[in-house]
Amino acid sequence: MKKVFILLASAFLYTAASAQTTWTVDKAHSNVKFTVTHLLVNDVDGTFKTYDASIVAAKPDFSDAKVSFTVQTASVSTDNDQRDGHLKSPDFFDVANKPTLTFTSTGISKTSDKHYKVTGNLTLAGVTKPATFDLWYRGTIQNPMSKADDAGFQLTGTIKRSDFNFGSKFGSAMLSDEVTIKANGEFAKAK
Repeated sequence: MKKVFILLASAFLYTAASAQTTWTVDKAHSNVKFTVTHLLVNDVDGTFKTYDASIVAAKPDFSDAKVSFTVQTASVSTDNDQRDGHLKSPDFFDVANKPTLTFTSTGISKTSDKHYKVTGNLTLAGVTKPATFDLWYRGTIQNPMSKADDAGFQLTGTIKRSDFNFGSKFGSAMLSDEVTIKANGEFAKAK
């Protein structure tokens, strides 16, 4: 009987220690941005207004985190209606046929204190390719309003639009091949 109790207690402790926690994005305190260089001389910034993201982790330092996000491409905004309309067209996002941009992580590795490399699959304009982003875990704090734990993250990285056949009609002298992505996220721990 004592052995059965020890086995049950061990199983319970193992299950509790390895329990996954889901963190959901607080959109009021988060953003998804991108930057591309125009005519080799000027950076143009844009944002996505509609997106969702989550992080799942068992470890409190997020060293085992699984990151995923989905962006609604029709929500692209560069503060210029004409340019935004062109970005939504088949020349770029083709929002009528390819309404989402997605990322699902497949691995994470620690590079220094609170800094990680996150690898995964990025789907842009219907093309899926491996991508790697830097993830900075900025800390966890109890939100004084909700009394829930909130964690802060910043995800940054650069992709090549040519890898995704994105905007292929426009050479790098018009628009840089490199597109920088930066997302700041505040995530609430699921209750």
